[in-house]
Parts: sequence; C-alpha cells; structure tokens
Amino acid sequence: MILAVLHQKGGVGKTTLALHLAAGLAAQGARVLVVDADPQGSARDWAAARTHGALFPVIGLDRPTLHRELPALAQDYTHTIIDGPPRVTALTRSALVAANLVLIPVQPSPYDVWACAEMVTLVKEATALTENLKAVFVVNRKIAQTAIGREVREALAQYALPVLRTTIAQRVAFAEAAATGRTVLETEPHGRAAQEMTALVHEILEEYT
Repeated sequence: MILAVLHQKGGVGKTTLALHLAAGLAAQGARVLVVDADPQGSARDWAAARTHGALFPVIGLDRPTLHRELPALAQDYTHTIIDGPPRVTALTRSALVAANLVLIPVQPSPYDVWACAEMVTLVKEATALTENLKAVFVVNRKIAQTAIGREVREALAQYALPVLRTTIAQRVAFAEAAATGRTVLETEPHGRAAQEMTALVHEILEEYT
C-alpha cells in the first residue's frame, strides 16, 4: 500500500497522522517507509530528534517527480506513507498519482470542510489517471467530549467520499511525543491517543488493503 496523507490546508495534522500510521503498521511487523514530501521537512525533523533507534526510515522526496521515483523506492516495503505538502502544487498532484490510497485529514470546523473542495477535485482528476485510487476523509484534531465531530461528518457528506469511523482527538500527548521523535504508541501505549491511532490503523487495513 502507498498511502498519501494530503490536504491543501496547513495545520491539519498531516505529519502526526503519517508518522503514527507508520508506527502502527511497523508495530505489526510490516516494513514501512515514510516519504517526507513536504518541503518544510517536519517528518525529517521528527526523525532527527529521535534517539531511541529508528522504527522506520524517513526519506525526503519533495519533488514533482515523486510519482516516477517512488515505485523503485517502495518495492522493498510492505507499506509506504507519504507526508504531503501544505498547499496544492505539482508535488501534491505527483503524490496523488503515486498513491493508491489518499487520506484527507479534516479538522472539525467549517473552514476546513470548505477547504476540502479543491482537494476532492484533485482526487477526481487523479482517479482518471490512476486505476484503483481510493480516497477517504478522517476527522482529526477533534475536541474531545463535543458533538462537533459528528457534525463535520455530516458536512463532509457533500463530497461523496467516505469518512472513516475512527476519529482522532486533539491531545497534548501528540506534541509531547513529537518533541523527542517518538509517537504516543511508545510514550503512552495504553492512553486514549494510542488507542485511537491503533483503531485508525486497523480500520485502514480492514477496509482498504
């Protein structure tokens, strides 16, 4: 599986999702590669901060030739996770063509729902070029104990793409883990954040592989 975490809007938690998905897949024994396609290099910064031994390799490939270069790199891995750029560019389009599953994180706010329109259009364009490309939304950075997560699911229905059942809450545990190049699966393996990420990994594997 080549999974791209993409959204045209910055600050939606793409890197956090990409790294935790990779960690969750690696924990199941899969060989995982993370491709940092964001020129800001956040995933590479995370890997550089890590002092506990690599869970998986993180490489930088923030060029619009990604779709041509990635197949050779990905062939030795069970799963490849692409952490995409924060804006719609030729690089975003290249990541779409390279992937067979696109995960679109959406924060529960009207602005984020509205911002999905261009991303959905790009997915439709890429579908014409790439057989079997699938795309799904995931509600990310939800405020715990509120109904707004349910409301955003209803708002996303206008785009005719599936919304994953699993939602990820906004928790300080993610930032604390990132500061040392780790994931919540390591720092708080029995915490709510780790439970949500594990559930997300399982849902993706069950529904899309």
